[in-house]
Amino acid sequence: MSFFSNLFGSASKEEEKMTNPKLKIGIILGSTRQGRVSPQVGEWVKGIADKRQDADYEIVDIADFKLPFLGEGTGQEPGLQAWNEKLASLDGFVFIVQEYNHSITGALKNALDSAREAWNDKAAGIVSYGSTGGARAAEHLRGILGELKVADVRTHPTLSLFTDFENGSVFKPAELHLTNVNAMLDEVISWSGALKTVR
Repeated sequence: MSFFSNLFGSASKEEEKMTNPKLKIGIILGSTRQGRVSPQVGEWVKGIADKRQDADYEIVDIADFKLPFLGEGTGQEPGLQAWNEKLASLDGFVFIVQEYNHSITGALKNALDSAREAWNDKAAGIVSYGSTGGARAAEHLRGILGELKVADVRTHPTLSLFTDFENGSVFKPAELHLTNVNAMLDEVISWSGALKTVR
């Protein structure tokens, strides 16, 4: 501690926590179908994230909001308002993305389109899975996120249906993915903190 800090006092760690609250990161499950495995992947990512203690992480399941298809509802549905409020409360995101026909699910695209400003000037990481690790779906998602002013980070854990899932339904990730998930989270936290200053 410097002479001036001793003389005039410095902020305690508790005061710093109050002025710099933890970032809030939503782990968004990108599938709503019966029998989906995204909850398993999401809980795995959350388990890794919670051990870091560098942010408040929570699972955000789009199935819980019962969003109407864009253009088909009245725009006043409770789920739609709740979805926008939830996104607005978050500083960043981790998308759990599964590949369907070389792209993201219709449910995730609808959820992305069901908000606008609540996405803006935030960061996101992507964890994908599929026959090619979900890489093609993730690339489609990156284009959508750019339009929504979400900065997607480079590090991208990819999970294979052939080696990381038993019988395509029981998630058993290889140990090597742990390093990539933590590297991705490092970037999400760094970028989320930086982008919070421009909101």
